[in-house]
Amino acid sequence: MASSRIAVIGGDGIGPEVCDSALEVIAAAGVELDTTSFDLGAARYLRDGEVLSDATLAELRSFDAILLGAIGPAIGDTRIPGGTLERGLLLKLRFDLDLFINHRPFHGQPGSIAEGCDFIVVRENTEGSYAGEGGVLRHDTPHEIATQGSVNTRFGVERCVRYAFELANSRDRKHLTLVHKTNVLTYSGSLWQRTVHEVATEFEEVEVDYNHVDAACIYMVERPSRYDVIVTDNLFGDILTDLAGAVAGGVGYASSANLNPARTGPSMFEPVHGAAHDIEGKGIANPTATISSAVLMLEFLGHTAAAAKIGQAVAADSSEHAGTPRTTVEVTRAIIERLV
Repeated sequence: MASSRIAVIGGDGIGPEVCDSALEVIAAAGVELDTTSFDLGAARYLRDGEVLSDATLAELRSFDAILLGAIGPAIGDTRIPGGTLERGLLLKLRFDLDLFINHRPFHGQPGSIAEGCDFIVVRENTEGSYAGEGGVLRHDTPHEIATQGSVNTRFGVERCVRYAFELANSRDRKHLTLVHKTNVLTYSGSLWQRTVHEVATEFEEVEVDYNHVDAACIYMVERPSRYDVIVTDNLFGDILTDLAGAVAGGVGYASSANLNPARTGPSMFEPVHGAAHDIEGKGIANPTATISSAVLMLEFLGHTAAAAKIGQAVAADSSEHAGTPRTTVEVTRAIIERLV
């Protein structure tokens, strides 16, 4: 297979460290990648004000995939206005590259609440509350008015729901749960629920369930094994996947894929965790989530054998060393040793 061209955005904090580990594991698995590093994130912004220029975005479009480590300033650093990086970099990449699926798998680690569980959250990634609809009147006065809408289109909801059904249909349990708040968010909730019911007629083998998002949070803690594939909107998916990461053993194990299934541009793969500036440079960052995100990247690019091999090595390593403090190098080498 021809070498895939990968844009690497190491970003901030531990991001470059865990990206280096993932690339080292990929190379050890025998996959050749043509990588190009991009200096983007909080450090870049503080240096010269660059977030994501049109020229850089155009260059990123030419790659087969993007591997991202972590983006964000250290906690307490107020030099960057809130939302600058989130909206100007992460959401801009998702929206402009049409990464409309956020695919987040969770495998319960030994000793976790979700031990032995295997479920996936499919989050709509380009609409909802994060689309930016809203505004402010009389800013910073006693009479300030702030509105923040949720944008839900039939087109956007249906392509997300259809992806989730196809995914559920490919799995052993063939079970899909819609998570929303239809009893209060009656307009968007109705659109999501009607779309699920209509698409369900094309997937007769898939069992369909529904949970209010607050109930889903309870069930996720009490009995996460009830879930197979969850489909939900952008905001609920953002919150629910952080909870899922916690119950499955910690966000240090949680991977994600921002997908453009139509392949009209590169998809982006990143760990769920943040930049963790407090441990930057100490060599103790857990690279497992980024390595697992790289597995998703390899699968999407067609390197299925290598992806399966690395995935098995990660699972075996995590099972054997659950709860054992190790350095970044130790984790990386342990996974590589299992590839031989």
